[in-house]
Amino acid sequence: MIAVISKFEIQNGFEKQVKEAFKNRPGLVEKAKGFLKLDVLSPLDNPAELHLITYWESDEDFEYWHRHHLKESHQHIPKGLKLVPKSWKLTKYEHISS
Repeated sequence: MIAVISKFEIQNGFEKQVKEAFKNRPGLVEKAKGFLKLDVLSPLDNPAELHLITYWESDEDFEYWHRHHLKESHQHIPKGLKLVPKSWKLTKYEHISS
């Protein structure tokens, strides 16, 4: 199993709208082969920053979804959202224990 953390920071005050979009998302990633779980976190000391943690059976499953379905999953992001330049980061982890 792997975990993938996507981190970004919202630049233009859309924190509430983005967080609501994640709470009310259509759940497209849940249908992806190898997808296990999604957690969305925001640090208490920086509510404009979000960390999306997805869990996958394999790196190959994540890469397939990322290449073929990521754009479709982002259709429900609030229009006009701007991120802090260079704040987006994607890191993959070997999941060792729960």
